[in-house]
Amino acid sequence: MDLKLKGKNAVILGGTRGIGRAIAETLAGEGVNIALCARTQEQIDEATKALSGKGVKAIGGRVDIADADGLKKWIGEAGKALGGIDLLVSNASALDVGNTAAAWSNGLAIDILGAVNSFEAAEPFLKDAAKSKGEAACVFITSVSGAEADSAQAYGAIKAALIHFAKGLARQHAPGNIRVNTVSPGTVYFKGGVWNMIEEHMPAMFKDAMERNPTGRMATPQEIANATVFLLSPLSSFTTGANLIVDGAITRRVNF
Repeated sequence: MDLKLKGKNAVILGGTRGIGRAIAETLAGEGVNIALCARTQEQIDEATKALSGKGVKAIGGRVDIADADGLKKWIGEAGKALGGIDLLVSNASALDVGNTAAAWSNGLAIDILGAVNSFEAAEPFLKDAAKSKGEAACVFITSVSGAEADSAQAYGAIKAALIHFAKGLARQHAPGNIRVNTVSPGTVYFKGGVWNMIEEHMPAMFKDAMERNPTGRMATPQEIANATVFLLSPLSSFTTGANLIVDGAITRRVNF
């Protein structure tokens, strides 16, 4: 299936590993030029080299998402280097599940303000793309934790706020043909990821999580990337303000 993405330009926050990397690889495979950022230069260099091998332009930057000015500056530079921004993906997360002041502060700075600041910086480019090409699109990676709670903790509440923010952006920018959606994964497993660390250091917790998955497994980053890239594509041209849950039915909620 042709997703009609070839020649578009994408900016991805947190694009060197896991879900972000799978999104970058999938977009590059569709002919999309990529600008990605992360905290580790070695990972950035490896990722951009691999993506360039797919025949697209791939650039990267070492960015602290919590540094608002630095993030905005990099996105502006990336937009100019790519020749525009058609697609924005905010995948960065503090992944802090505590109920401490630090957990709330980290989630706000990275998950929420990372999305807020990245959209603000990309907005002029997205508007230009929508005007010249018919549409632009943005996806925030959230979590099913945004809709379920077992105890008071920052992570789920922060993700819920991100879904709410995306819906507001979708309503606000629909007249200008900029679509904004969220993807909420359930448990996602990859080597070096959170659930791999839990598997190694907290096997009882990992066993419990596996037992709660009706499919008997966790998602792969590629399965989350597939959903994300579809929402970014013009094939989803009338889908905006949606929160797509990709969880293998681990949640019990009915998604009206």
